[in-house]
Amino acid sequence: MIIRVLLILACSISGSAIAYYTASADSSYLIFESIIGFIIGLLVALLVIKIEKDIRKLSLKIIAGGIIGMIIGLLIALILGFGLNMVVKIRENQQIILWIYLLITGILGYVGLVLGSKKVEEFNFRGPATKVKTGSDGSRILDTSVIIDGRIADICESGFMEGDLIVPRFVLNELQFIADSSDSMKRSRGRRGLDILNRMQKSSTINIDIVEQDFPKIKGVDGKLVALAKKLNAKLLTNDYNLNKVAELQGVRVLNVNELANAMKPVVLPGEQMTVKIIREGKEHGQGVGYLDDGTMIIVDNAQKLLNMNVDVVVTSVLQTTAGRMIFSELKEASEKKNYQNSKG
Repeated sequence: MIIRVLLILACSISGSAIAYYTASADSSYLIFESIIGFIIGLLVALLVIKIEKDIRKLSLKIIAGGIIGMIIGLLIALILGFGLNMVVKIRENQQIILWIYLLITGILGYVGLVLGSKKVEEFNFRGPATKVKTGSDGSRILDTSVIIDGRIADICESGFMEGDLIVPRFVLNELQFIADSSDSMKRSRGRRGLDILNRMQKSSTINIDIVEQDFPKIKGVDGKLVALAKKLNAKLLTNDYNLNKVAELQGVRVLNVNELANAMKPVVLPGEQMTVKIIREGKEHGQGVGYLDDGTMIIVDNAQKLLNMNVDVVVTSVLQTTAGRMIFSELKEASEKKNYQNSKG
């Protein structure tokens, strides 16, 4: 932000100075021309900032292809302009040749820029460092949500996952976009994702491959992830429920981190006793809600008045949902009282 402010000030002041010193000394509109120059400099700075934001979303491969294409287009325009000046017998009116040359330069430069940035995807510059495997036992593709979540880094460091992990360039671009967001929450999540990725790259058990493959005709990162997984015959690592379902419908195998976390939670059976702290009130009247260390929600009957207190409870039932596991329980005293009454009856 500070650099952008400095750029705006530099361009605006420079525009005003250029207009002031290029105006005739006896001009009565020096102040007016300086203001116009200031405004033009400001607009130029805003245009540069807008272009910079758009360029950030592009991969280095596309940028390089566009620059190379533009250079080739300008060279062709230079050759055509030189030939035009040699062949056309209108030397008495050099202004016509100048405008024709400017027209050819603009057209060929634009065509070269567009073709270079679009057609560069047809070339494969991937070296040994970015070579990926295909097949049923091949690589796994990371999506944005699973990188930001961070648990995948712990899984890799524990040694339960080895081999190649693919991070597409468009996922990196989305992470960068989130990290640059004006919203503080999104910005912190994006930076966390980049930190997690840097941490995973240092792991000795896995290899992070940055893949430049993109699908310009497909809008949305989820659609591109599914298309890349199908092309490489790779598995998709995510914790996004919607992406999970869309990928499965298209025949892509999905490894859901949430499902892995649920499968690793210890089994709790009705009748077991445990101690839990009541954090908040439940949805139903009289209920209190607490959580285990792994995040499992425990709903306790008649514990609404025991907020912020540790209580002994007895499990009555367990409900498994797609979002996780919910444990229903009652206070130990109430359970013992109920058992005593049943035994007396």
